[in-house]
This record gives sequence, C-alpha cells and structure tokens, in this order.
Amino acid sequence: MPGEPLAEGVLDLLGLLAYASLTAFFRISDDAALALSLPDKTALAELAVAEFGHFQLLRDRIEELAADPTTVMQPFVGPIDAFHARTAPSDWLEGLVKAYVGDEIAADFYRAVARVLDPASQQLVLAVLADTGKTEFIVARVREAIEADPRVAGRLGLWARRLVGEALGQAQRVAADREPLARLLVGDATSQLGDIGRMFAQLTDAHAARMAALGLAD
Repeated sequence: MPGEPLAEGVLDLLGLLAYASLTAFFRISDDAALALSLPDKTALAELAVAEFGHFQLLRDRIEELAADPTTVMQPFVGPIDAFHARTAPSDWLEGLVKAYVGDEIAADFYRAVARVLDPASQQLVLAVLADTGKTEFIVARVREAIEADPRVAGRLGLWARRLVGEALGQAQRVAADREPLARLLVGDATSQLGDIGRMFAQLTDAHAARMAALGLAD
C-alpha cells in the first residue's frame, strides 16, 4: 500500500493525528499537574490516558498498513511542536481553553478529511476523535472561573481567537507542505470537499458555538 498516491495521503493523516494525540497526552498530563483539586487532577489524568490510547490505536493502524510509525509521524513533529511553542498557555485556564478550542478546530479538519479514507481508517479516525468527556469538563471549569471573576472572560476570549487563527494557519501550512495530504483533500472529485481554501473556511462554522459554550461569545 505505501507508495501509492492515495495511500501516502492516508498515512500522512494517520501520522499527523498520531503525533497530535501523543503531544496531547503530554500537554494534558502537564495540565493535570497544575490542577488545584484532586478531582480535577484525576479527571485530567483520565483524559491524558485516553489520548495515549488514541495514539496506540493510530500507531497500530499505521503498522497494519506496513509502514513505520516513527517515519510516518516524523514530518509532523516540527510543525506540531512549533504550533505548541507559539501557543504555550500562561496558566491553567488558558491550557483548558487551548485543549478545547484549538484541539477541536484540528478535530474538525481530521473529520473532514476522514470522508475520503478507506472504511477501516475512517472508522478509526472518527473513533479517536469521539468526545472522551473533555468538552464537558473544560466547559464546566471555564464557566466556573468566569462566574468567580467575570474579568477572566475578556482575557480568555482574546486567547481563544488567537488559538483559532494559529490552528487554521498551521493546518493550512501542513496541507500545503505535504503533497500527499493535499492530494487526499482535493484529488477525489466525489469527496465534496472542494478546494482546500473553501474547506478551511468551513472549519470556522462551529467556532461561535464553542465560544458561547465556554461563556466567551463574541
């Protein structure tokens, strides 16, 4: 399978998602260490374990496709690490908003691309992107913080908007730099994804709803 145009794009997506899941494990683990209460530490630790489980599933799928997971993930290490370096949160609340707003924009991208995957890979990607309870936890904690100090909303709202811009820009750069992934996005006339620019414009549709859920509506 590796070497075929479509297969290369599938491996690119799996490698991108696998490394994203691995870094999410580390980030949420760090957030767990910063949490003030034991219940919050426990909840975040459980979410981190779920992310590592996602990584393992994706790694196994890459191996099923006769490819090396490290090799497949390697092209995305630099871009993903650079994105996280540019969007390092300054406190626990910013970390939670990043895990919700930034990660969900990326998840929308993965779901859109999954429409053109083979059935086994599509099922895996959608399963990995299923909500593990992170949304409910983050929304509750951010809303509690805003109720305790309404001034927090302005700062977190600006942070969320910055994250969306960074996430969309990063996804566009990755798609443009990886020809197999770009072909996967636009090469199938039946995919109904249209060109890359239009697809990324569509990814912003759910942003207002997420902001409102957090109590950060524009």
